[in-house]
Amino acid sequence: MAEIKAADVATLRKQTGAGMMDCKNALVEANGDFEAAITVLRKKGQKVAAKRADREASEGIATAKINTENTVAVAIVLACETDFVAKNDSFKKLASDFADIALNYSDKAAFLVADFGGMTVAEKLVEQTGVIGEKIEISAFERVDASYVGSYIHGGKIAAIVGLTALVDKADELTKDLAMQVASMGATTLSYKDFDAEFVANETEARIAVIEKDNIELGRLGKTLKNVPEYISMSQLSDDVMAGAKAAIEAQLKSEGKPEQIWDRIVPGKIERFVADNTTLDQEQCLLDQDFIKDESKNVDDYIKSYGDVEVSSFKRVSLG
Repeated sequence: MAEIKAADVATLRKQTGAGMMDCKNALVEANGDFEAAITVLRKKGQKVAAKRADREASEGIATAKINTENTVAVAIVLACETDFVAKNDSFKKLASDFADIALNYSDKAAFLVADFGGMTVAEKLVEQTGVIGEKIEISAFERVDASYVGSYIHGGKIAAIVGLTALVDKADELTKDLAMQVASMGATTLSYKDFDAEFVANETEARIAVIEKDNIELGRLGKTLKNVPEYISMSQLSDDVMAGAKAAIEAQLKSEGKPEQIWDRIVPGKIERFVADNTTLDQEQCLLDQDFIKDESKNVDDYIKSYGDVEVSSFKRVSLG
């Protein structure tokens, strides 16, 4: 039997991240052959991975990386089963190493077959499953290419990346604020103009049904009923709809006895409220139409315009779970 040197155990541990005893036992099984020992550890990982394949990997680390030119950003989630593992420094380093590699690939499939120290990323995940004893996986992979990109990571739980159409003064500040907005408010698309008409129609019907059901219970309890909107997106507020809303507001003011000469001071505010009440879908899902979290007196689109001739080209968000 070959003599197992402490230096070889330490080298194997450094390369694989496995525990000292696991590395020593692998070297013993491989009769001192370093490459064979790595195979032993990998097979152990495969066995653990097979046993834990049906486990839920809802913890982990969400992280983002940007290239030196600020033209490419990636956001990934390295998922595991427990928060205990996610907080481990070696797991955090593994997530960072994966993100560095991910920068060079356009999608998750290409990334998983990329080289990681002589093995693929997918093989490294299996190996580390054996080392850690939990299911680990890349549960999310997103990439943005743009004239300028920025990112924001919230507590290792959410990562967002944003791309701009042009490099402008203080682009780093703008992209960080926008990425923070995406991370915090969870926009799924850029503008209400991106919505499909059928989707909006179905969503409107579903939301109204939920509110009407809630109102039945609120009415039974003698509580104030929720407003039932006619619409939920600016895409539904045609010129005819807006004209009708204005006419209804003016009719109400007339019935209340408000002098016609002061209507011009009242109508704009009520129109603004009508739009707010009937664009809830946009406010939830459309980045440009959301209130800006740092200054709710303006929306995100207005904030972007304050930086000059620049637009958001794309954005992505990843999170645990």
